[in-house]
Amino acid sequence: RIAGRYVRTWSFLLDLASLVPTDALYARLGPHTPTLRLNRFLRAPRLFEAFDRTETRTAHPNAFRIAKLMLYIFVVIHWNSCLYFALSRYLGFGRDVWVYPDPARPGFERLRRQYLYSFYFSTLILTTVGDTPMPAREEEYLFMVGDFLLAVMGFATIMGSMSSVIYNMNTADAAFYPDHALVKKYMKLQHVNRRLERRVIDWYQHLQINKKMTNEVAILQHLPERLRAEVAVSVHLSTLSRVQIFQNCEASLLEELVLKLQPQTYSPGEYVCRKGDIGREMYIIREGQLAVVADDGVTQYAVLGAGLYFGEISIINIKGNMSGNRRTANIKSLGYSDLFCLSKEDLREVLSEYPQAQTVMEEKGREILLKMNKLDVNAEAAEIALQEATESRLKGLDQQLDDLQTKFARLLAELESSALKIAYRIERLEWQTREWPMPEGVVEADDESEPGEGTSKAEEGPLGQEGPSGL
Repeated sequence: RIAGRYVRTWSFLLDLASLVPTDALYARLGPHTPTLRLNRFLRAPRLFEAFDRTETRTAHPNAFRIAKLMLYIFVVIHWNSCLYFALSRYLGFGRDVWVYPDPARPGFERLRRQYLYSFYFSTLILTTVGDTPMPAREEEYLFMVGDFLLAVMGFATIMGSMSSVIYNMNTADAAFYPDHALVKKYMKLQHVNRRLERRVIDWYQHLQINKKMTNEVAILQHLPERLRAEVAVSVHLSTLSRVQIFQNCEASLLEELVLKLQPQTYSPGEYVCRKGDIGREMYIIREGQLAVVADDGVTQYAVLGAGLYFGEISIINIKGNMSGNRRTANIKSLGYSDLFCLSKEDLREVLSEYPQAQTVMEEKGREILLKMNKLDVNAEAAEIALQEATESRLKGLDQQLDDLQTKFARLLAELESSALKIAYRIERLEWQTREWPMPEGVVEADDESEPGEGTSKAEEGPLGQEGPSGL
């Protein structure tokens, strides 16, 4: 089907015409007739299509753009040198200093020398370097003017292409790494001390030199959700699976959690958390080293390396946890450290759809607390009993609310039925009272109040009196 569709397009005709073996005519006309190969230019659209696809698929698009630009420059100089040699032949070799020297001179008869001389002369003209012989004929002046105009266009194209490449590189850097110029300006305006300003600048330099990214979510936001999950899984799943409480969990749960991981980079001497802080997230060490230090910030109790994690208990509400949600140690970065952060809100959002996994994780967290002797079993039992009592009271309140709703519905139904019966009775009484004769005093009062309509009232009187008798 693809072949049939291709045969019915103009591309097929152009490709077929470009493959006509016009080179065979060289055997009769000689090799100095380059116009025989002009049909090869019909393949130019294919060449541009190949360039576009390669630029899209290559891992280094900016380098490919520069290489493509250099190829264009080389081809233009090559074609211009061929035109120069053809014009020199037309005007006569060696007729003046501007054209190609006479091939009869020693060393100028070789094909390599002819091509290199023409290429060199064309390069001098198109780069506007100068040092070229003065033209002597009108054809030579026209050729020089055309080359100068072509050189101006070439310089404009080169400058535009290089500006585009540099802009794309800067845009890519801005997308991957945060802009430190604004932060530096802010610190200068707010008169931040030099030491803190130096730390901030060093942090930005570390990110850029080591190609560290802190905004992966923003970079991958345009990908479809499923494809974004696959990319995140291929990059971070091995790190998340090292955490003990996440082991043996469902693969779909881990994929959801991977999308919630936030990369963070800490500078040397910076505290990740302090003792007594409220724990709202857990951390997984990707690179670097962290130290568990005393309150003085100098004494080290332990050193945590890549692949380890901490703070996982604080993001799970485990009953009987003696430390609660408070941090129990001071964690300090020894050098530049790369961590993954998972917040309690993100974990709760994911676990709301996986209640069984939540139960398993709570059991694992309870086992960890038992090993650390930080689980109050009595408090846990009391909290469980309190929760069961609360749930029982809630069930009772739900039942009472259902009963009240049922009674209220019955009352509404009875009220509607009573209102309907009263409406029927009123309507019946109205029909009965219409048959009663009207008192004479009321009739006279009506006649006096509407004197203009007396005649019509008198005329209609017999008819009105015949109405009840007729009924």
